[in-house]
Amino acid sequence: FTWLYIGSQDIRAIFIIWLYFSKYGHIKLGKDNDKPEFSDAEWFSMLFACGIGIGLFFFSVSEPLRHYTISEALPSNRFVNDAFLPDNTLAQIAMNITFYHWGLHAWVVYCVVGIILAFTSFRWDLPLTMKSCFYPLIGERIFGWLGDSIDILSIITTIFGVCTSLGLGAIQVNAGLHFLVPSIPVSTPVQMLIIWTITFCATISVVSGLRRGIRRISQASFMIGVFLMLVVMFLDQPQYILNLFIQSIGYYVQNLIQLSFHTDAFEQLSPSYGSQERGRVDATSDGESEWMNEWTVFYWSWWIAWSPFVGAFIAKISRGRTIREFIHGSLTAPVLFSFFWITVFGGSGIKMERAAAHKGLCCPNWNLTDCSLIPFDVMENKDRWGSYICDEGNCNPCSMDVINKTEEGYQNLTKKINDTVEFGSSMMVNNQQITRLSCHNKETMWFFLMASYGNIYGTVLSVVSMFGLFLYLLTSSDSGSLIIDTLASNGDNEPPVTQRIFWAMVEGACATSLLAAGGQSALVAIQTASIVAAFPYTIILNILCVSIYTALVQESKNEGERYEPPPSFSIGLLDFVTTWQRVDERDAQEHIPWTV
Repeated sequence: FTWLYIGSQDIRAIFIIWLYFSKYGHIKLGKDNDKPEFSDAEWFSMLFACGIGIGLFFFSVSEPLRHYTISEALPSNRFVNDAFLPDNTLAQIAMNITFYHWGLHAWVVYCVVGIILAFTSFRWDLPLTMKSCFYPLIGERIFGWLGDSIDILSIITTIFGVCTSLGLGAIQVNAGLHFLVPSIPVSTPVQMLIIWTITFCATISVVSGLRRGIRRISQASFMIGVFLMLVVMFLDQPQYILNLFIQSIGYYVQNLIQLSFHTDAFEQLSPSYGSQERGRVDATSDGESEWMNEWTVFYWSWWIAWSPFVGAFIAKISRGRTIREFIHGSLTAPVLFSFFWITVFGGSGIKMERAAAHKGLCCPNWNLTDCSLIPFDVMENKDRWGSYICDEGNCNPCSMDVINKTEEGYQNLTKKINDTVEFGSSMMVNNQQITRLSCHNKETMWFFLMASYGNIYGTVLSVVSMFGLFLYLLTSSDSGSLIIDTLASNGDNEPPVTQRIFWAMVEGACATSLLAAGGQSALVAIQTASIVAAFPYTIILNILCVSIYTALVQESKNEGERYEPPPSFSIGLLDFVTTWQRVDERDAQEHIPWTV
């Protein structure tokens, strides 16, 4: 279904751009005299912290590097496999692909959900639930099994979307803790403990409410992110960062249409058999068939899985803003901020990768935890070392180079390997740690980059990063719990405390289950859950674009008239055992016709 994810995302992006410039842009998401509840700074910090989660920490360094280098563990794209592509061009393409995954097409799904939900809730006084988005299309039939089904699907999708970020975040927090304190192992039990610590704090936050808990945590996490971004930029080379930012913006705009419609059709078909007969140098220069699913399809699934919860959260805090202001705040500003973040950290990562290569650092494939286990007769035969100490007995060029340069005997090689697990990938230059980032996994690249700024700055940046990661995860969890509570209580702005606690615990249990089921492949399990949960919502989002247009046309034709809302509902998790809410038969016939 690559065509569905790619094509529908393009349609939504075109629709939101049209809406911004249309005559409907001035319509207010609320009554004509409503004023914004939060300042611009508070509003942006909350929507950004909620919408981005920990994704930029996890991918801002690793993704450009993965598109720039070849990894044996991951499929390669058509650009990195092209041996004739200039290296500088490849670096720019790597930045551009990352921009694409975090740019306009990513944030547009939040706009679609947020606009229709804020419009129907604040202007037409419908409940703040996903079924209200369909009122312009099916009317009062949303107050029945069909509307309930939409809300149930939204809750399930939101849970899996939040669990994806909780899982990714727990893996990276675990890697960061191990990086700072090597005695802390990288293991599933530690990651589960991290998830439940975050869940406990998120429960306290969501019980505290939007203004006291979620708003303050969002502001703190956003400020920590800004601090890290500015410090790294000025500790590195500001001129290089600013040049790269301007250059990458232009490259993104120039190539957006072609990139956003590309589906890897030929790559997914089959290898290019007969390419040499047609004058091609090597068929392996084509991209691998799995690349699109590993990257773009996963990203769109992840954003779509988050759209019910983030869109609803942004709608909840956007009363009193016009549609054009809403698009500015939830699309234009976050995209530009994300681009600058990726430029600072991704650009610095590519720069250090090149510096490490210049120093001769490479990635050995050692695969022996105890080098003393090698037989004695092998120790005396240098030609046989690789069959015991390299992955699957086959040494890559880096490992062979290290072995060939070890003239003092096997014991000296053993000492080198035991001194550092990733021997050959890092070295100190002028009190700065230079690391071949491509030798490391996604979770640790960020911390190796932070360590490159010296012992003092590196440690401070790593510790602050841990706080930032924790707070961004906390923001995702508590805001997700709040929206699930709202959906489950039919739009009640103040859901029962017991229900808030229940859904926060469900999120933690779901993320824990994914990690436990995945084992060593936990990341794959988490990504798969996101893709499965997002598939039905891919179609729903397209329908919501039609709903937005229908609602705005209706509003423009009937200006001054307001929809007469149905009675509000207040449903708690334990209401079925505590109270019975009775409705007079005449009131039911007059106000709730769908029950008659």
